[in-house]
This record gives sequence, C-alpha cells and structure tokens, in this order.
Amino acid sequence: MNTNANVNVNRNVGVDLDRALEVATGLAAWAVEAIRRPRSPATATDVREKDSPADIVTDTDEAVEAHVRETLGRAFPGHGIVGEEYGRTDGTPGAPHWLIDPVDGTTNYAHGIGWCSFSLGLAAPDGTPLLGLVADPWRGETFTAVRGGGAFLNGAPVRAADHTTLTGHVFMTEWAAHAHWPGMDALMARLADRHCTVRVMGSTALSLAQVAAGRATAAAIGGFHHVDGLPALLIAQEAGAVALPELPAYNEPLLLTAPGAAQEASALWTRSREAARRDR
Repeated sequence: MNTNANVNVNRNVGVDLDRALEVATGLAAWAVEAIRRPRSPATATDVREKDSPADIVTDTDEAVEAHVRETLGRAFPGHGIVGEEYGRTDGTPGAPHWLIDPVDGTTNYAHGIGWCSFSLGLAAPDGTPLLGLVADPWRGETFTAVRGGGAFLNGAPVRAADHTTLTGHVFMTEWAAHAHWPGMDALMARLADRHCTVRVMGSTALSLAQVAAGRATAAAIGGFHHVDGLPALLIAQEAGAVALPELPAYNEPLLLTAPGAAQEASALWTRSREAARRDR
C-alpha cells in the first residue's frame, strides 16, 4: 500500500489513505450488520418511491447513509460527501470527497433478495478515485482498493481473470433502472452468439466487483453513476481490469474487462453502441 503512487496521491490531496481505509472498513462492518437484519416483503413496510415505482428507498438506505455521513464528518472534517439518498455536501476547496451508496440494489433488498451491497469511495477534487470499498452482506465479502496498492477481497489480493476470450465465460450488466439501455439488446445478442453467459443481478457495484474477483470476464453498464460505480471501478482497475473509458463522466457508458479479452469485448461493445445510434 505504501507505493510511490500512493505517496504522491497523499501529498496531492492531503489525506492519509491508510487511515481512510481503516475508517471505511469500520463503516462497512457496521453497514453490513444493519443491512442483514431480518427482512421480508410481508413484514417490510418502509418502502417508498422516489422518482418512479422502479426507484425506491427504505429506512435502511437512509439510516446507513446518515450514520456514514456523521462518522465521516467527524473523522475527516472538510471533506465533501456525495450520497445516493442525501445528495452533496461540499467540503473545503481542494479537499477530496466521499461517495456513498448505502444499499446498492435497493429493489433486491426491499424484496428480500440477497444480492445488494454497501459501496463507499473517496475521490480527489478532479474525480480521480483514491479508495474503493464494496461490501456484500450476504456472502461476507468485502472488496477494497487504495489507488496504486492493488485490490483485495477480505484482505487477500485478487486479480482479474486471465481469460483470452468471452466464449464460455460470464458477462455482467445491469438495467438502466428498470429498462434496457441503448445497445444493450444488440450486445446481449452478440454475446449469446459467442456462448458467453450474461447475468443481470441488480447491483452495479457488485457486478463490477465480480470482474475484479476474476469471476466475470467483463461487465458493462449503460450509464455510470459515481456513487455506486467509482469504488468498484477502482477495485477492478487495481485488480488489473481494463476500463473503457478509464474514468467515465456521469451517465456515460462503461465497459470493464479482463485484459486478455479486452480486444474482443471492446469490438463487441463498439459495434453494439454504433447499432444503437443508428436505431435512434
């Protein structure tokens, strides 16, 4: 973790990334316990709509984010915070900012499906990811990375798969909320032609993290959102995965792939997006 890259980052943003990771890991342990409390659709009455019936929030989302914000505010006064539920709190000029998705996969969580995550990241003022954490409460897995320090799963190093093709392997993606994103159908058809199995599981952070763990050869999302995408993106990149683009803008598409399959995945990705543009 004490690489030259990390030393330079520390100097540039004025933050001790080792301490930041320690605080983030403690928050993840607390959040995991909060998320894992017994819940079923029959007994859960706290589900509320935000922008649409497919965009929902629960008391747990709000309670976890509130606790994380309070803890980060005490530990790192002056840092900014951007959260899924409570928006942006500006920090002091030139300070880094935290990104919180308290329950990434709220629809799964609200319906008693055990596939969601707690996602927490730290970014430099220019948006460069510095720290990423994705915790899976149901499998007891916590992915972590600090920029320049490699990627870890429960403290053990992880690497992207050494696959040289998509054929016979797993490709992760997610809906754009409840709908297909432009080019998604074309991409899935091309993957099926190559006997590559697509999975849509319901948590962007966990889907991207599977590439870091070497379980999925690639993943794609139609619109990158920093609160649930940036921490997992850093983890995957530190695990050796290739990201196109390297750091997406908000709502820009993202392809994440094992390096040996990057040429094939990129070609399919490009053709699918071109087909979507022609169909508009």
